[in-house]
Amino acid sequence: MTAKIDNYLEQNNPATPCVVVDLERVETNYRSMTELAPWAEIFYAVKANPAMPVLSSLSDAGCSFDAASIAEIEACLEAGVSPERISYGNTVKKSADIAAAAAKGIGLFAFDSLGEVEKLAAFAPGAKVFCRIVVANDGARWPLTRKFGCAPDEAAPLLLAAKQAGLVPAGLSFHVGSQQTESERWLEGISRCADLFEQLAAEGVSLELINLGGGFPVPYRNDDGPELHEVFDSISRALNEVFDNKLPRILIEPGRAVVATAGKLRSEVILVTERIYGGRQLWVYLDVGRYGGLAETEGEAIQYRLEFQGQPDAFASAVIAGPTCDSHDVLYEDASYDVPTDLKAGDLVTFQNTGAYTSTYASIGFNGFAPLAEYFV
Repeated sequence: MTAKIDNYLEQNNPATPCVVVDLERVETNYRSMTELAPWAEIFYAVKANPAMPVLSSLSDAGCSFDAASIAEIEACLEAGVSPERISYGNTVKKSADIAAAAAKGIGLFAFDSLGEVEKLAAFAPGAKVFCRIVVANDGARWPLTRKFGCAPDEAAPLLLAAKQAGLVPAGLSFHVGSQQTESERWLEGISRCADLFEQLAAEGVSLELINLGGGFPVPYRNDDGPELHEVFDSISRALNEVFDNKLPRILIEPGRAVVATAGKLRSEVILVTERIYGGRQLWVYLDVGRYGGLAETEGEAIQYRLEFQGQPDAFASAVIAGPTCDSHDVLYEDASYDVPTDLKAGDLVTFQNTGAYTSTYASIGFNGFAPLAEYFV
């Protein structure tokens, strides 16, 4: 983690809960990915952290952007991003939002159904479109199957329908799931896309791009997955093999991998007590929970590393819970988190690698708790 964040927390002691993001680390992460994947165009997934300082920093560095809504598109444009560097990557869009995006100059749209083709043809005539297919999300901490993507054998008819409707069938996309820990999932998607490239070429449609999506992993407490360089090396070999070293335009949509390690979330202990539910358990209640920005603890999927004040001598296993009057607001019960035995109300706890999917997930004010405060250094 970054010394800048530690220095900021020590010198300013901001009220908790809050998340602090190091913008230099954001840019460093982005530039590192450009070096690891020189064959790809990086479209930052805005949903991971849509804060204006993050968008502006990445825009200045030359990054492109994957937006999931008209509001995210407008935020990118406000940050100085040209429309040519923005993809409307949500496959389910309101007609009014398609029209608004097209009016702002957005020319690249995702889809995965005939109904979406019809809307795009009507409200963004002549736009370039790419079809999202389903691939296995095994190995992902946060799977993204079922809700998005068509079956691979549906993609060719959909792209042909797009062409007949006056759109430009540009390519294919897939997503292996967020925080993917198995490199082979990208290989499966690449192979399916290569087959579809051949099939469509035989039908007179020449595709130009593949969007490999996101899912690139970062180190959390429960993940011993591949390093990013291993993932990209594996992807590069697969691309060159199936396309015989003549690569189409390749897009990737990292979000977590760009901003997660640039952030820390500071929280305060509000209660340490024992509960008896079939056995005596130590419970630690924090002033941040699932509704305050830690939604990815759902199912204990993302297990953040915790830092405690001082240098504790002894630890005990505890349940970690949030502050709201909702029994669902429990972060970790089965994951066996160890906390200092002398932990008490008022002590500070810091969550590592929380620059992604925290402040953007925080509720407006469930139970009257304010949204997560953000600071940028």
